[in-house]
Amino acid sequence: MRGSVEQPTVKEISNKKQNNTSFYQTLWRWHLYAGLFFAPFIFILAITGSMYLFKPQIEQWMYRDLYVVNDEGSKLPPSLLMEKVSSTYPDSTVVKYRPGEAATRSAEVKINQNNEVYTVFVDPYSADIIGKINDKNRLMDRIEEFHGELMLGTTGDRIVELAACWALILVFTGLYLWFPRDKNKWRGIIIPRFKTNRKTLLRDLHAVPAFWISAVMVFLIITGLLWSGFWGTRIQTLATNTGVGYPPSIWVGSAPSSGLKTKDIADVPWAAENLEVPSSTVKEVQLSIDKVVSIASNLEIYPTYEVIFPKTPEGVFTLSVFPPKARDEATVHIDQYSGAVLANYRYENYEPIGKLMAWGITLHKGLEFGLMNQIIGFVVCIGIAGIVFTGFVMWWKRKPNGKMGAPRSVSPGKIKGLLVVLAVFGILFPLVGVSLIVVGVIDFFIIKRVPALKKFFNA
Repeated sequence: MRGSVEQPTVKEISNKKQNNTSFYQTLWRWHLYAGLFFAPFIFILAITGSMYLFKPQIEQWMYRDLYVVNDEGSKLPPSLLMEKVSSTYPDSTVVKYRPGEAATRSAEVKINQNNEVYTVFVDPYSADIIGKINDKNRLMDRIEEFHGELMLGTTGDRIVELAACWALILVFTGLYLWFPRDKNKWRGIIIPRFKTNRKTLLRDLHAVPAFWISAVMVFLIITGLLWSGFWGTRIQTLATNTGVGYPPSIWVGSAPSSGLKTKDIADVPWAAENLEVPSSTVKEVQLSIDKVVSIASNLEIYPTYEVIFPKTPEGVFTLSVFPPKARDEATVHIDQYSGAVLANYRYENYEPIGKLMAWGITLHKGLEFGLMNQIIGFVVCIGIAGIVFTGFVMWWKRKPNGKMGAPRSVSPGKIKGLLVVLAVFGILFPLVGVSLIVVGVIDFFIIKRVPALKKFFNA
């Protein structure tokens, strides 16, 4: 019959509903287990991140006596300040110098003494030593270390990276579970239902805020992963090798190059970490710090820069700056004998992707747009902590005694599409891929073969 449409059979409709149910239950199961396992790490990232956003204000308050000096006109040459530090701490080696960026800001000389790194604060007008801090005791540095690697070194870095990757999975699975099935229903979708029972309210306080901040969460996760030791390092290397992030280097003259990477000798902006470091021509007399600072002034480097001293006779002076705004980033290499500027690497030299990444990182740190950036970041971090808390409470109140409370697992054949998505995600984020294999092995060879565990996990 012309114009007729073949109608689905009752069996086809039933199978479709069953597949949809299996897909939904599987996502819910993954969301629950990923949330329970990684919730502590995500909570730590949220709390430490909310604190680190206000590093400038906190350190200004904590170290005011070390930071602030009286403006007395002309500052002394940096060499005199370093001579005072060297004479005061004769058994130390100077590794970095940071000139005060304002007339009322002290200068900083970083020294290595007995295998400990200290920051010595010096009055730039009188060369008086104001004080000294062991860098391992600087509160915000420890918070940053806890935020980035749980103070566990490489192991902690991998755990944080894995938690961040799984947080992405939590966001996407959560959005699917949140997505309204009834298009006419908006309460409990975009605003919580406060006039309802506690169970429903708790669900809304978990799902609704998560929806509103989900885009920012994804942004923070991706920009945070750029600093990770595994995925981030490989993305940096890929950007360098393909030239999509920034040019390999900018040379003045025919300076030779070394095999070192900038990140091996200094903390520099992300886009410059894998830049080849040019080497100095070995001569007898090293350039004075006064000359290095003068070169930095002539190059108009953002005033919060650090001078990193060469570690070898072939090394270079490196000027590195982490400014509030990405456009002011700079990494400069100077021949330690001649003073020649071997490389002058600026934000405008980045390719579009490199610029986007640099901008994203300063935004992640709460610097790009000042106080408003910090406030928005703080609200999102507290929101993430709240989502983790409400999710845990909701699970604890709902779970039956002696069980995890997750939906029953389904056969892989019913979720082929989801398995493909997970496989792709595992390839993009290798640590996730490894964790998926580990979970699969544990599930197949242990959980499903031990009756008590099979019952507990509803496998």
